[in-house]
Amino acid sequence: MLKKIIFFFLTLFSVLGSSQKNDTSLYQFGQAEKELMSIQKKAFHSRSEKDRIEGNKEFIGIWNKIIIYPSILNYPFDSLKNDISVLSPKDKKFKLITWNLHKEDGTHAFFGYLLVNNTKRIKKGFMKHETIESYDYFQLIDRSPTVKYPETFVGSPQKWFGMLYVQLIECDGYYTLIGWDGNDKLTQRKFVDVLSFRNNGDAVFGKDVFRIPRKNPRRLMFEFSQEVSMSLKYDEKRNQIIYSHLSSKQEGSLLDGQYQYYGPDGSFDALEVKKGKWIIVEDIDIKSDIRPLNENKKPNPKKQTPVYKPK
Repeated sequence: MLKKIIFFFLTLFSVLGSSQKNDTSLYQFGQAEKELMSIQKKAFHSRSEKDRIEGNKEFIGIWNKIIIYPSILNYPFDSLKNDISVLSPKDKKFKLITWNLHKEDGTHAFFGYLLVNNTKRIKKGFMKHETIESYDYFQLIDRSPTVKYPETFVGSPQKWFGMLYVQLIECDGYYTLIGWDGNDKLTQRKFVDVLSFRNNGDAVFGKDVFRIPRKNPRRLMFEFSQEVSMSLKYDEKRNQIIYSHLSSKQEGSLLDGQYQYYGPDGSFDALEVKKGKWIIVEDIDIKSDIRPLNENKKPNPKKQTPVYKPK
């Protein structure tokens, strides 16, 4: 009886201690969120580039104080989402935080953090498992100005091709990310990027998961005029990434390859996964769930219902 009473109180103290710790973390993150909100206007909306840079340094300083705590993975930071992107997959493997700093010359610098839950469940015998908790955090260092060929570049948190991530798609063994880069005064760029993790837990940006003829990209890049907008988004219902087809104002002219003259031509293509890789489906009808004619499968006569069945 005495053992049961002792066990009850030990369990109670453990639960109370855990609850108190969680409450402390929530309060700490809540306070940090308020501090970050107070700096947002200076860091993102100040007319002076000097003030934006100074505000961004203060912004980073606050993040650096709180990313060391694993419980940050469960805090949403909803109040900041007008100016920064916070993405997490359903499996809660990581939290990806990104934002951009607009410069007076039209270019953008990118910043962010990758917070990773590396907790593992290891089998220790018959019907026995051990959970080993592990948490890692990385500041993303933007190296995009030094990258000559963005589509074939394979990076890491320390060598990151910076962009603002706006959408995340969970795939088998990797995560697909849709991102944006303001680039410069003439063109902007959108990307289909990939995040994966090696067996040792190392994060990798860029992966060979695109089956595209005559190319071997690790990410896809779409570059187009600053004067137009391009649609690039994941459609969960169709399980496709649907995007505007880009072309120059005058195809077959000297404007080809001059991306400041590129924009949507009114048609749409898509990416869909087959055997673990993204493939291109051209000229889709975005108003219908019907695939292009060359994608339609021949109907199975055994599964068809006859229009008229004779008596």
